[in-house]
Amino acid sequence: MITTYQAALEFIHGRPRFKKRPTLARMRRLLAELGNPQEGLRYIHVTGTNGKGSVVAMMRSMLLANGLDVGSFTSPFITRFNERIEYNGHQISDDDLVRLTNRVAAVVAKLDRELPEGGPTEFEIDTAIMFCYLAEKRPDVVLLEVGIGGRYDSTNVIIPEVSVITTVGWDHMKYLGNTLAAIAQQKAGIIKKGRPVVIGQLPASAQEVVQQTATNQQARLLELGRDFTVTKTSGHQFKATIKYQGLDLANFRCQLNLGGDYQVENAAVALTAVQLFLKGYHLPVDRAALVKGLCNVQWPGRLEEVNASPLVLLDGAHNLPGIQALVKTIQDDFADRDVYLLVAILADKQYELMLGELASLGNVHIMVTHFAGPSSQRPSADLTQVIKELKSRYPIQVAAQWQRGFQTLAGQLSSDDVLIVTGSLYFISEVRQLFSAD
Repeated sequence: MITTYQAALEFIHGRPRFKKRPTLARMRRLLAELGNPQEGLRYIHVTGTNGKGSVVAMMRSMLLANGLDVGSFTSPFITRFNERIEYNGHQISDDDLVRLTNRVAAVVAKLDRELPEGGPTEFEIDTAIMFCYLAEKRPDVVLLEVGIGGRYDSTNVIIPEVSVITTVGWDHMKYLGNTLAAIAQQKAGIIKKGRPVVIGQLPASAQEVVQQTATNQQARLLELGRDFTVTKTSGHQFKATIKYQGLDLANFRCQLNLGGDYQVENAAVALTAVQLFLKGYHLPVDRAALVKGLCNVQWPGRLEEVNASPLVLLDGAHNLPGIQALVKTIQDDFADRDVYLLVAILADKQYELMLGELASLGNVHIMVTHFAGPSSQRPSADLTQVIKELKSRYPIQVAAQWQRGFQTLAGQLSSDDVLIVTGSLYFISEVRQLFSAD
């Protein structure tokens, strides 16, 4: 019997992360034993290498502003596990988490005994708890973010109203494949027969795979740049003002509350998916509500401003495409300022390439460090060897403890400078506790 919040987390995090053979059969069995709580709800299903969480946050804010009840499932969490499961912007309570973990744990024990490969994984359990919770709440729509990939992801047991593929880039190659086409094949697994799919700008090989899958599934494909367009109209402004055109919205203008140029495309994808959902249920598309949603949206740890002067940002750019997006933001919005970077990256990421991208910028001062990491199996990378090979304008510094490194850099800043903490969402989670930005 699980009686405390801590015991619930220990049970969840104590489960294996992966099994040898990808399958949805175990997840379907788990849900069947729980009474199929996933049935009878409406979903928007979101995958992509980067941008998933931001797109979910924007859609949630817009749909709430439209007066709908909204459930959401995102990962990873930044401060507390409860962030992953929300209803109308409020996290699942500790009591509900304990109660539903107990319910799921009883079935997990049964499946541990009965299944040859053992019972459900950690993420399958997270997903089951979420379905049980939202089945009780009965929101008008559930925004469902995949964990990894799509085809075999434990969320892929539903028929969505709309599918979304934000981006396709290099990440999780061990599980998804070593080409962009192979990675896209996994992500395209969330496309369902006759259900529309919205995509951001994808590399050509990935786009081809998605287009073919959509054709095979007779799914309407809406593509950024072809079926809907967006432009940044605000010049070198950290929080962009956009002009969007697509579906029933013509000449739609709005300032985004999330910083970084990559949020321009994310906003366009979110706007298109929200319109499709509303139109599918003959609900009005309220321009003022969409503007309000995008103006108010919050998403922790993604170019999140935690101090205004000097500007301090936390950015969980946890893979190569994420770092490339950060580099573009620095080039576009902070080219005339000195930018100080505190960087820590997990050892299972492409950390040499990620650091190389940052070191190529002429206005950055880099300090590398390390942090605890989410588990002993996933440690922080030792970046001290990598920096010996890198060419950079300013010498790259090393901080044995990130707390001391942060203090050192903060002490060097003038009011015009920018400090960005980046490299891993788990690292951001630790650093964020210095700030009361909840």
